[in-house]
Amino acid sequence: MAIGDDRSENDASGIRRRLSHPRENEGVAFPTDADVELESYTLPSSGNTTSTADDSSEIAIPFASARESDVASPISATGVSRVRFSTDFERDYGVRSQVDGPGEHTQTNAGSLSSRQHPTTPNLTIDTGRSEPTPGSGLPQYGSVSSSSTIRSPTSPRNRQYRSPISPQARNRGYSLRTSIFQRNIKEAPQSPGSIELQESGPSTTHNQTISPIKRPTSKKSVDTTVTVSPVVPDSDAPFKLQQEKGTGVQGISALPHYHSWVESKARKSVLISRVRAFYRRARKTILRINDISPTKDGRHIDLNTSHEHPLIDERTSKPYIGNTIRSSRYSAWNFLPRQLFAQFSKLANFYFLCVSILQMIPGLSTTGTYTTIVPLLFFVSLSIAKEGYDDLRRYRLDKEENNRDATVMRTHRYGRSSTSELKGPSASSSALSSETIDWVTVKWKEVKVGDVIRLRRNEAAPADLVLLRSTGLNGAAYVETMALDGETNLKTKQTTTSMSKVCTSWESTAKCGAHFVVEDPNINLYNFEGKLTLNGETSPLTNTEIIYRGSVLRNTPEAVGMVIYSGEECKIRMNANKNPRIKAPALQSIVNRIVIVIVIFVIALAIFNTVAYQIWRPNVEAKAWYLEDARVAFFPILASFIIMFNTMIPLSLYVSLEIVKVFQMVLLNDIDMYDEASNTPMEARTSTINEELGQVSYIFSDKTGTLTDNSMKFRKVSVAGTAWLHDLDLKGEPEKERLLHKKRSKGKKSARKSRISGFSEGLRKSSVSKTNGDASRDSSDEQEISKWKSSARPAKSQPEMRTVQMIRYIQRKPYTVFARKARLLLLSIALCHTCLPEIQGDGSIDFQASSPDELALVRAAQELGYMVMNRDTQTLTLRSFPAGQEIEPVEETYEILDVIEFSSKRKRMSVIVRFPDQRICMFCKGADSVVMQRLKLAAYANEKVVEIERRANKRKSIEAQVALQRKSEQQDRKNSLQRNSFALGRASFGPTRRSSTNTHRLEPIRDELDEWLRQRENDVDVSSVEDDSIYYSPRPSAQFGRQSLAYSEVRSSMYEEEELVDESLVVDEPLVIERCFQHINDFATEGLRTLLYGYRFIDEADYQSWKKIYLDATTSLVNRTELIENAGELLERDLELAGATAIEDKLQKGVPETIDKLRRANIKMWMLTGDKRETAINIGHSCRLIKDYSTVTVLDHEIGEVEQHIAAAVLGINDNSVAHSVVVVDGQTLAMIEGDSSLQALFFELAILADSVICCRASPSQKAGLVKSIRKKVKKSITLAIGDGANDIAMIQEAHVGIGITGKEGLQAARTSDYSIAQFRFLLKLLLVHGRWNYIRTCKYTVGTFWKEMLFYLTQALYQRWAGYTGTSLYESWSLSMFNTLFTSLPVIFMGIFEKDLAASTLLAVPELYMKGQRNGGFNFKIYLAWMFMASSEAMIVFFCMLRLYGQMSFTNDQAVFALGVLTYSAVIIMVSTKLQILEMHNKSIVAAISFVLSVGGWFLWNILLSTAYANNVIYNVKDGIIHRFGRNITWWLVLILTLASLVAFELIITAFRAAFFTTDVDVFQELEHDTQAKKRFEEAAAMELQQGWDRGEKKTSTEIRRQEEMQAEERKRSLDVRQILANRPVELEERPRNDESPQRPVIGNELDPEVNDMLSRGFGSVRK
Repeated sequence: MAIGDDRSENDASGIRRRLSHPRENEGVAFPTDADVELESYTLPSSGNTTSTADDSSEIAIPFASARESDVASPISATGVSRVRFSTDFERDYGVRSQVDGPGEHTQTNAGSLSSRQHPTTPNLTIDTGRSEPTPGSGLPQYGSVSSSSTIRSPTSPRNRQYRSPISPQARNRGYSLRTSIFQRNIKEAPQSPGSIELQESGPSTTHNQTISPIKRPTSKKSVDTTVTVSPVVPDSDAPFKLQQEKGTGVQGISALPHYHSWVESKARKSVLISRVRAFYRRARKTILRINDISPTKDGRHIDLNTSHEHPLIDERTSKPYIGNTIRSSRYSAWNFLPRQLFAQFSKLANFYFLCVSILQMIPGLSTTGTYTTIVPLLFFVSLSIAKEGYDDLRRYRLDKEENNRDATVMRTHRYGRSSTSELKGPSASSSALSSETIDWVTVKWKEVKVGDVIRLRRNEAAPADLVLLRSTGLNGAAYVETMALDGETNLKTKQTTTSMSKVCTSWESTAKCGAHFVVEDPNINLYNFEGKLTLNGETSPLTNTEIIYRGSVLRNTPEAVGMVIYSGEECKIRMNANKNPRIKAPALQSIVNRIVIVIVIFVIALAIFNTVAYQIWRPNVEAKAWYLEDARVAFFPILASFIIMFNTMIPLSLYVSLEIVKVFQMVLLNDIDMYDEASNTPMEARTSTINEELGQVSYIFSDKTGTLTDNSMKFRKVSVAGTAWLHDLDLKGEPEKERLLHKKRSKGKKSARKSRISGFSEGLRKSSVSKTNGDASRDSSDEQEISKWKSSARPAKSQPEMRTVQMIRYIQRKPYTVFARKARLLLLSIALCHTCLPEIQGDGSIDFQASSPDELALVRAAQELGYMVMNRDTQTLTLRSFPAGQEIEPVEETYEILDVIEFSSKRKRMSVIVRFPDQRICMFCKGADSVVMQRLKLAAYANEKVVEIERRANKRKSIEAQVALQRKSEQQDRKNSLQRNSFALGRASFGPTRRSSTNTHRLEPIRDELDEWLRQRENDVDVSSVEDDSIYYSPRPSAQFGRQSLAYSEVRSSMYEEEELVDESLVVDEPLVIERCFQHINDFATEGLRTLLYGYRFIDEADYQSWKKIYLDATTSLVNRTELIENAGELLERDLELAGATAIEDKLQKGVPETIDKLRRANIKMWMLTGDKRETAINIGHSCRLIKDYSTVTVLDHEIGEVEQHIAAAVLGINDNSVAHSVVVVDGQTLAMIEGDSSLQALFFELAILADSVICCRASPSQKAGLVKSIRKKVKKSITLAIGDGANDIAMIQEAHVGIGITGKEGLQAARTSDYSIAQFRFLLKLLLVHGRWNYIRTCKYTVGTFWKEMLFYLTQALYQRWAGYTGTSLYESWSLSMFNTLFTSLPVIFMGIFEKDLAASTLLAVPELYMKGQRNGGFNFKIYLAWMFMASSEAMIVFFCMLRLYGQMSFTNDQAVFALGVLTYSAVIIMVSTKLQILEMHNKSIVAAISFVLSVGGWFLWNILLSTAYANNVIYNVKDGIIHRFGRNITWWLVLILTLASLVAFELIITAFRAAFFTTDVDVFQELEHDTQAKKRFEEAAAMELQQGWDRGEKKTSTEIRRQEEMQAEERKRSLDVRQILANRPVELEERPRNDESPQRPVIGNELDPEVNDMLSRGFGSVRK
């Protein structure tokens, strides 16, 4: 079995057993000879407990219920603490006790601990205090026997992990009620009012009825027990009962009663809210036609019958089973329009205009027309609906593509009518098949039905959930890849039941077997399956081992046949999907909605004010005016007219123009820097609705496999005989691209000098090796290559290891040394201890079929190191090796594989017993270091050294944590780490205006502080210098230095390597070898590598034969086979010799650690949600720096218990600022139990929100989506982003605010349903920090600019009412008024919303802290809105009163009509809108700003010219020839316009300068820094990783780059002149010194100068400085 396999061991009753073997992450294994055999008694079951093994009504109660979480530190066999160092977390370990005799117990733990029972000691207590035994209870009347152990009820809230698997509250990953009913009915267990509870013994407050002792005839030791019965406690009362008695597992908030009371009181206050939500859920189900289907009585019954002509009937609905069609599109034909209408009119602006349009259509109320609002409103809404419809149509087409994939189905054809065709049941089917033939028919996936028999070929995906019937793989096994379901890369082994494998030996026998399957109803649990198979009267259980889920891919197996049991939306993967994904709307919309409400209130208030003013004005003026007759207007009509007049303060085009802006933003997202050249995949945006939310993300939920990792394992390091070696053959072919010269800092002379010196060294090297043979030359060149590999977890750590190529050459040159013997044994261990099968490819190369990528990496590494697996059958394995080098004839040896003890999640190791060609028998064992270490000969010494090693590592981690806390406190002391005081920027140096380049020297201190500030944040805390571990990597200190100096010394030769590479005296010192090996393992683990420890043992023939009998009996046992095999393995896996250790790198995608670091700096919290096991998840967490070396890791495990105490302690530690970096690790089962307790769930999310990172392992797709939904709802004003690449990530992608799909190796399912898709995780950095922030700033400025221009324009209209008698007379001509938003002011706001860039991309990537502006809603909020409205009000008054006082009331003007005044005001507003939005506010000015200005302003004056010539209705406004012949020729009109604009611009500049001087923002600071060339270069250097691809492809240089190049050229010319001057003034003796032409030329000897060096200096590349 694969190393990565992780299965749980359950006994026959379905209750997890506490075995005596080391558990996951357990430190030391205890002696197995002292353990007591697990025994169980059979009692009549109650109504809530059922045996899962057979149909009997008895339940087996295992006598192993002791808690394993009462000791804080693990205890080794020698009394020395064991510290695990492959991962950086510890668990609480249970107390092991030994049974010395009947009833006698001896504690083996150290310290003052209370006496506890051995986990395997049978002690049973059944409480009968609350219910009297009844005849129907099924409990015999036993006598009284006392005991110290207890059995809790499976439904007891005090111990949830001991619940029965069929209890609804005990489900780990979303069990449904259907599973419980299915189990209860299918087993036909009798009901009972009582239940058996697993609980701790102790004094009881209720009356206990004693029962007679139970005698165990099979046990050798007599142990008394007490049996009591108590009624089942309802689960609804669980939170209240939790405080009464302490138990293990998840106990609610028993340790935090005050917190529990607070949660209860809060829950009581929200009763009304709960009722409203319940009503909403019912209404939603009614509208969306979501019908709850009642569960079946005893499961789904399916007969294996390939000749059925009609679809099978689902007894739940009395209709055929649903088809195999899947749908991920959001809408259907019937619900698209209602849902879209609801979504569109949930925007308050649209709803507001709908109300206004209704008022307009009332005759006599509107002064602007009847349909001028409703028609454009419907048009704009239709555009938005059409856009959403098109996006969903694309999803529908992708679904259609998957539904039309091909599947192969077994069909039978009948030649004639069989005499038994009238029979019913399986026997009839088998009889009828006697006259039928079998054909394989190709059908579409959507045509597959329940009951169909499907044939899968290698690398084909399962079209539905199948039960395996037959496989042509080795031993009838089928290997499937479930990466799309749970993210695991390890292959899962699927095996048919024993009864099925005996019968189904061919296709015909499979079709005729007449099997009857009973399976559970469809549910979301991916990790558990329950069912049974009846074949020839024999019933066998069905588990996950026999089921292949939809989306699984058949690997390493020629063919497999399975029968469909679930289809379509009832498949497990589809059950976990989000069936009704919500319609995503940007969070900014809610702020806009609130502001729209404010504007609506303002419009109504303004209309009421004008209406009341009119009522006051009418009797005083209108009634006395002789020219006004019958002009009175009623209150409501004039109020409605004012509302209609001012309604466009909320422009109708607000959302429509925003959609145009977002479409162009989406087009601009196609960035060359987010293009993956390897897969030819660009970034693709599938929606434009939520562009701005890319700049507001606070939480990222990421999948692991395929998203962070590259789905490939690489053998990276090895430790053998006390020496560590680096394996980097896979990195040699990766060329390192050089960055552009003009994009790098301080290049030029250094690069040229470096290249010349390297060339000189190369010349020396060539001259020195030319005297040796070809091998020596090749060796020397290889030796000088610097390794390109760096640890992703600790990039600053040096890599002192020598390379494996050198090791192979050493053992080839010195094959008879002790080191060579040990190295060959380790390489043999790697090449032999695995289950891989070699395959000859078409080109003649050999590849391997492996169930685990770890094994594949190890076997390929052995092949690269000269031990190639050529062939393997059931008993032998052929190796080809090169003992004398690749040029010499290889040697092939055949090894006999005697036995293989496979890996399991409990054993955590794998062993293989091999007979060498010389007939020696050797056992190789590999596994977790903590497990194999205990089986070494020097295990006690190894334990002691491990403690010392861990102590040294803890010292370093403690210092790092203190430094991190100090740095964190310094940052928190400042109000904002990016304020200008962070850089000590005084007002004298920086202001709102740009400084010239002459201030270079004044900015030098600021540049230095900026550089230091950036370096402190770019480099994480690393105090590796505290550990002097060089002694663990070199035979002696001089060896490493000698090897390094070899590159520059001619006298060094390859003989030095042979003598100094390995210290043979160290190799024979076994204790020292062990110490160094475990130090290497510790270092490997901290570097994020996955470590394995290898041991070996030579066995005598007699010992092997005696053990073989035991092992054979174990493998053929029908009872407890797995346990017996493990026990047999324990007998042989002891007294091992240490072979060495390996380290495998789970390769991350390029740039993942750096991306996560910058995202963390941007205040984005990262969660990793994966279906992989805990160790792998934590290991990847270290590799990608999600877990730092000094992080405090809180592991929540329901098996350990005390979950609430761990959560509370972590919360207190974080709040006390005593934790430098906190990480929470939780698995799916624990999360399911936490979700079952509302109080504990609230506490858990409190911790999760406070923690820096969260890792959730073994999580199902529905759990992933649930976590995303919980954070989305609980953390207000936070934007969540989910990113994944597989079908198991679709649910969380749809649940998050922003969904990102990776077009990776798991397929395109996630990318198809996502909002945006990218090819690599690192592209997320630029997508968020650059494009996301730009889009957020653009959208905010567009929105606030739109509100500003509307307020500016229509306030002049309102001010004019004072001089129009509040009669509603418009200052502007009606046609011009209607064109304001459409023709004259749309381009400025649209162009700003599309092209604005407040900061350069290099700045945003170099300083991720600038991203926080979007998280804090710093771009658009009420404060900013009010500030802009203040500016609009002030500028409206400036415009109106300048027009009125300087032109309207002047006596020397020749046209003071309303139209002339209106055009003057209109012109000032139009020009000011373009000036402010395109010049003053837009930081990224380009040609588009000029285009917008010309089109808007020029279009307005062109409009007036056309209107002046073509206007016909010249009654109300004197438009005809106005601008051409009247006010257009008046110089006063133009002077007033210019003066008004000058006043507006001066007002804007004064306010801007005041704000920048006294309320400086981060943007002001970095905009000013961007004007400095050196600071700009520093930003570009920090952002080179993300921008290099665009630089490589870019041909045109920007003005900044040209200016920088000119400065560099001027500096080079100056330096060249200085050098020439120095050379001209050199001593005469130096020039006249004679040269010895016969001597070889040397670069510099004494005072001589080589011509090449002289030329180099003259060209300005030397080190001479002025």
